[in-house]
Amino acid sequence: MHHDHGNPRLLSNGDSSQTIVHSLNIVKSIAVLYQEYRDTSKQQEIEQRRQRDNLSPADVTRAGLPESGVVSAPVLQLQLRNSARSLSLWQNLEAVQNSGLLEQLPQKEVIMQEAMFELVTSEASYYKSLEILETHFLRNPVLIHTLSQSDMHFLFSNIEEVMKASERFLMDLEHRIEESILISDVCDIVFHHAVEHFGVFISYVINQVYQEKNYRRILEGNQAFREAMASLENHPRVRGLSFTSFLILPFQRITRLKLLVQNILKKVEENSERESNAIKAHQQLEQIVKECNEGVRKMSRTEELISIEKTLEFKSKSVPIISHSRWLLKKGEVQLMAGPKSTRTMKSRKLYHPVFLFLFNNLLLVTKRSSGGDKFQVLDSCTRAMLRTEDLEDQGQLLANVFNLKLLENQEERPVSYMLKTSSMSDKLRWVCALTPNRRTRFMSTSAHQPDSPQVQCIQSYSSQEPDELSIEMADVLNLLERTDDGWMMGERLHDGERGWFPSRVVEEIQSKEVRVQNLREAFRIQQAQEASYCRTMGPRTFTMNS
Repeated sequence: MHHDHGNPRLLSNGDSSQTIVHSLNIVKSIAVLYQEYRDTSKQQEIEQRRQRDNLSPADVTRAGLPESGVVSAPVLQLQLRNSARSLSLWQNLEAVQNSGLLEQLPQKEVIMQEAMFELVTSEASYYKSLEILETHFLRNPVLIHTLSQSDMHFLFSNIEEVMKASERFLMDLEHRIEESILISDVCDIVFHHAVEHFGVFISYVINQVYQEKNYRRILEGNQAFREAMASLENHPRVRGLSFTSFLILPFQRITRLKLLVQNILKKVEENSERESNAIKAHQQLEQIVKECNEGVRKMSRTEELISIEKTLEFKSKSVPIISHSRWLLKKGEVQLMAGPKSTRTMKSRKLYHPVFLFLFNNLLLVTKRSSGGDKFQVLDSCTRAMLRTEDLEDQGQLLANVFNLKLLENQEERPVSYMLKTSSMSDKLRWVCALTPNRRTRFMSTSAHQPDSPQVQCIQSYSSQEPDELSIEMADVLNLLERTDDGWMMGERLHDGERGWFPSRVVEEIQSKEVRVQNLREAFRIQQAQEASYCRTMGPRTFTMNS
C-alpha cells in the first residue's frame, strides 16, 4: 500500500525531502473538516457522560452493552465512537486488525492508543480545514484582487506561519505512526513543537481581536469583496461553513490540543516516561493558551478603558482611569433608594434614582447618566478593597432584589452607605459577587475539592456577553458555585479553574456521584502534574516563549 503524499509542499520541508512511504497516509483518508470533527467529538463526550450518569440496567441493554450493567467508561467511549462513523478509530485500522494486536493488548493500552491516535487524526482534520482556508480563500485570485495589502494582512494575519507549524507537526506525527502501528508516544512530539514552533499561535490569536472588526468593516465597505466572499462561502467545498469558522480555527485547535493531551494524561500510567512527556507537553500548551488569553484580554481591556474614560465627567475629584493594572469587571444601571426608610416615603413617587456603576478590579465609580445618555457624571468613587455589601433578603415585595452597599471610605474619605435595587434576583447576586467576591454566599463554601459540590456539563456553547460571564464550550465540566432562581449559575471550569456566570439553560447537572468524583479526581491529577512540573522547571532552567 504505497501512496505518494499528494501534497508536494509537505515534502519540501527541510530534511524530510526524501520521499516517504506512507503506509497509512492519514491525511488523505480523513474526510471530516475540523469544524465537523470538533462538534462530533464534543457531542460524544456529552453523550458518554450522560450514559455514565444514568446507567440503569435498562439503559445498558438499550445501548447494546453487556447485560451486567457494569461498563467501564472507556469501553463505553469506544462503543460510542465506533457508532459515529465520522471519527476514525485506531482499532478499526486495517493494519491494526490484521496484526493480532487487539487480542494481545490489555484494554488499558488500547484506550491509550485511541487517545494518542485521536490527537493525530484530529490534527490531520485541522490541517485539512486550514488547507481549505488557504487554497479556497487566501489564494483565491478574485478575492485577492478586491483587497488592499493591509486588508489582506488584517484578515489573514500570520496564518501562513500557523499552517507551516501544523504541517511540520503533522509530518512528525505521521512518521511516528509509520514507525509502528503500535504508537509509542505522541506527547514528546507535542512538547518539542510547542516549544519550538507554536509561538506563532500567540500572535495569530492576539490579532484575532482586530480580525473580526476588520472583516465586518471590509464586508460593509467593499462590495466586490462582499460578492466574492458570498460565492466562495456557497461553494460545496466548504460544506456550508462560514469563512469566520475557518479564521478562528487556530485558537480552537491550541485549546483542543491541550485537552487532548489532558486526556492522555488522565489515562497514562503513573511515573512512566509517557506520563512525564504528557506533563511537559501539557505545561507548555497551558503556557501558550495562557499567553493567548492574556494577550487578547490586554488588547480588549485597554480599548475598553479608553472608551469608558471618554464618557466620564468628573464633578469634584478626577480619578485617572487608564492604567495597566486595571480592567472592567462589571458595569450597569441599578436603582438608588432615596430618603429615610420610613413607610411614608415608600408610598411617595420618587423613591428610586437610577445610577450607573462602573466596577473595575480595583475601583468603583458611582455615576449618573447625562440627559443625552452618552456621558456619565461621576458622583462618588471608592477602592474595591473598601467595599462591603449586605443582603436585605425577605423584606417584602418592596425590598425585592435590594442590597446595601457600604463604601468604608469614599472619595471624600468618609464612610457612606447606598441602598441599591436591581432588576432581578440574578442581577443582584451578580453585583454582590462582583463587588465583594470574598463574601461567602450560598454555594461559595464548596472548597474547591469538597467531593460533593454540584457539577454541570455544558451542552450548548455560550459566549460571554458581560465581563463577569464565562464563555463555555460544549462538554466543559464545571463546579457549581452559585445559582439563582431566575436561570443563572456561577461555576468554575475544572480543566483551567476559570470562573464566571452563564445561563443555566446551556448546562445540565451531573447527577451521579461516581461521575462527579471521577471528574474531580482527573482534574486533581492534572493539577498535581502541573504543580510538580512547575516545581521542577522553576529550578535552574525555565522555558520562555518566543512569540
